[in-house]
Amino acid sequence: MPSDSADAALTALSPLDGRYAGKVAVLAEHFSEFGLIRNRVRAEIAWLTALADEPGVAGVAPFSAASRAQLSELVDGFSSADAARVKAIERTTNHDVKAVEYWLHERLAALPDLAPASGFTHFACTSEDVNNLAHGLSLAAARHDVLVPALKALTGDIQSLAHAHASTPMLARTHGQPATPTTLGKEMANFVARLDRQIAAIERVPIKGKCNGAVGNYNAHVLAYPDVDWERLSARVVTKLGLEFNPYTTQIEPHDYMAELFDALARANTILLGFDRDVWGYVSLGYFRQKVQAAEVGSSTMPHKVNPIDFENSEGNLGLANALLRHLSEKLPISRWQRDLSDSTVLRSSGVALGHTLLGWTTARQGIARLDVDAAAMAADLDANWDVLAEPLQIIMRRHGIADAYEQLKALTRGKGGVTREALHTFIDQSELPSEARAQLKALTPATYLGYAVELARRI
Repeated sequence: MPSDSADAALTALSPLDGRYAGKVAVLAEHFSEFGLIRNRVRAEIAWLTALADEPGVAGVAPFSAASRAQLSELVDGFSSADAARVKAIERTTNHDVKAVEYWLHERLAALPDLAPASGFTHFACTSEDVNNLAHGLSLAAARHDVLVPALKALTGDIQSLAHAHASTPMLARTHGQPATPTTLGKEMANFVARLDRQIAAIERVPIKGKCNGAVGNYNAHVLAYPDVDWERLSARVVTKLGLEFNPYTTQIEPHDYMAELFDALARANTILLGFDRDVWGYVSLGYFRQKVQAAEVGSSTMPHKVNPIDFENSEGNLGLANALLRHLSEKLPISRWQRDLSDSTVLRSSGVALGHTLLGWTTARQGIARLDVDAAAMAADLDANWDVLAEPLQIIMRRHGIADAYEQLKALTRGKGGVTREALHTFIDQSELPSEARAQLKALTPATYLGYAVELARRI
């Protein structure tokens, strides 16, 4: 088995940490074990600092500017060696949060001005006071720094297709069959509009936090210092960390916001699954060609192949992501009585769900970058399907009061295939339409029967 760190990708159990590590590494800062431990340290220090700032908490004096800088450095300078020491302590405690507390005791003991405050680390806290804040910090940072920018970038790529090909006519297909024409840009604009809505939904989910003790009632807090407004103090800690305070919890923050966030991400992924499949289909129809890279191989036996593998990769990973995201959103808000531990192990897979999400978005962008539009192929497809003009023909006939217009066009076109321009023009010439209407319809082609498609694509 390879042991060198450079070969770690070959022995990774998860493809996110192996084959695809380079595409999702940006999430490791937030959802790795290292990232979780660092955020626990941040939460512990935020609580300790708040206690020092609270006049009613006797026993811990306010921190000087120098002491605050030292506390900040414990977070900002948190290293892999620090995380390794926490893990070493955990091997003794068999408790991950308590290991962070003991690590802080060690570090504070080495800082003379802070050593007296060491005993107030984790004061009156349950593990979930720290954990929920740590997970909230991870999700908030990942959403702001990684997920929303990545989804906006992908949506921007699709928007560029919409604008560039707003007026490129394309045969629509309903039920997989030739239908009223559209434009390539308008079909891309549909996805942009849907994704914009989901981006807004993802951005507005409040990331919540709590710091209220073993069952959410501040029992130990009130007993120790009955004159302190613990709810106000707790809210101050949570909001200073950039989270929204949740005053009503059991031992755990109930994770409802996580369900909202993961559901919103899953909806965006579902839209992109449709995009991947549609583009895959357009490649199959020849509407898109794929830019060839000389050194690549499309098939181990068929030299001619240029496969839409980026969209297939995206589809597969978005499916994996949604399976995990939906399990998370269904499981996390449910906890037996005031707390059970089943959420803890599941939460550790949040980064996996988001990793497959980011990978799906990244490979979709790669696929888009390799697309070339074949407008001639689309034009040829339109020219082979003049029967799609049966719709405007019967509509204009009905407008002019001609009886049985729909039935006449049905008899001419339905299931016939290969209806030609000449056949339609003969029908028009033999109709009871006034001359100006006949001229209007004979000037129409499948490529010009577009309604507002061009305008809709350009304004997205």
